[in-house]
Parts: sequence; C-alpha cells; structure tokens
Amino acid sequence: MGIGVKAPHLSFVAHALAVAGAVMVLVWTIHFRGGLAWDSSNKNLIFNLHPVLMLIGFIIIGGEAIMSYKSLPLKKEEKKLVHLVLHAIALILGIIGICAAFKNHNESAIPNLYSLHSWIGIGVIVLYGIQWIYGFLVFFYPGGSPGLRSESLPWHVLFGLFVFILAVGNASLGFLEKLTFLENSGLGKYGAEAILVNFTAIVTILYGAFVIFTVFAQAPQEDDHSYSSL
Repeated sequence: MGIGVKAPHLSFVAHALAVAGAVMVLVWTIHFRGGLAWDSSNKNLIFNLHPVLMLIGFIIIGGEAIMSYKSLPLKKEEKKLVHLVLHAIALILGIIGICAAFKNHNESAIPNLYSLHSWIGIGVIVLYGIQWIYGFLVFFYPGGSPGLRSESLPWHVLFGLFVFILAVGNASLGFLEKLTFLENSGLGKYGAEAILVNFTAIVTILYGAFVIFTVFAQAPQEDDHSYSSL
C-alpha cells in the first residue's frame, strides 16, 4: 500500500516538525523549568532531562531512522546502516531518558512506575530493544536466510510502526501528566508555559503522523530496491 506523494517531500515536513518540537521542549525545560542537569540539589533539573531525551533522542531520532528507508536517495545497504545506527542512538538515549526519570524519583522520594505513562514507557523501550536486536540479527549480522528475511519483513515493519505510534502516544500522555501536576501546583492553565506544553504535544503527534505518511509514500526514483523496514 502506498500514497501518491514522494517520500522526500513528506519527510521535509517531518524534519521541520522535528526541529520545532526539539526547540519547544528545550525552551520549556530550560527557560520555564530552569535547565538540565544529571546531578543537582534541584531534582527538577534532573527530571527535565527526561522529556528532552525522550522527545529528541527517542522519538525524533527514531522517526528519522524510520524515514531513512524512504527519504534518502542512497543504496539499500547504505540506508540499512543509517537506519540501524539511528535506531541504536534512539534506543540508547531513550534508556538514559528513562533512567533520568527514575533518578529524579529516587532522589525526591517519589514512587516509581505508578502511572499509565510509566507502564507504557517501560513497555515501549523493551519492545523497541527487542525490535532492534531482531532487526540487527536478521537483516544486518549475521543475517537470516532470504526466505526468513522475506517472511519477517512485513511483520518487522508492522511491529516497528506499532512501537513508534505507541511511543508518540505515550509522549503525549506524558506531557499531559506533567502539565496536570504543574497546574495542580499552581501553574496557570492559560499561561505561556501551559500553552507551550500543549503545542509541543501537538507537534509531536503531527511529527509522528508525517513519519507514518512518509513510510507509505513513494521512495526516491533512483532507489530500485527500497523497502520500508523499521
């Protein structure tokens, strides 16, 4: 199944949304929330790493990895390497982002894993890791047989899209959860920060949508062996 639009054109929109989302989450955490730190007496600065790493490191870079198979005018093996490396970076940064949330909770005497957002988040990072390991072993090294790769590819694509959509949805849930906590602590519901957080969530959803659109768009003409492996 495909749509009659060239993938690079759709990916440009996704790239623009990625830049917008990255800028917005940085403005929120640095300007409104005080900055970023791994060690600090202000534990909120530790938590601020979580939305930054999960959005920029996990979702945006992960989305770029997904789009690389359809948007880059490279040879198949080159795109496979870009795809693999970007997903590895996304996975590592996502794990660090989750560790930042745990570190903030542990040092602030806040319970861990009590919310739907945290439950889904752990599930997403585990599924993402399984997906990456399977893709590495079957499609990269040592590589499965042609029959195994052919049979695995549609499921690899479907599972990858499922995990990515779940990650985008959970990020939106995380923005909502954090904003609710802040508003319950006195943050103005119609203030600049609240509006910024809501728009960041919207941009994240739009980015996810254009990543999916790109997957089903037309690959660059010079690539005769393109496929949408995730």
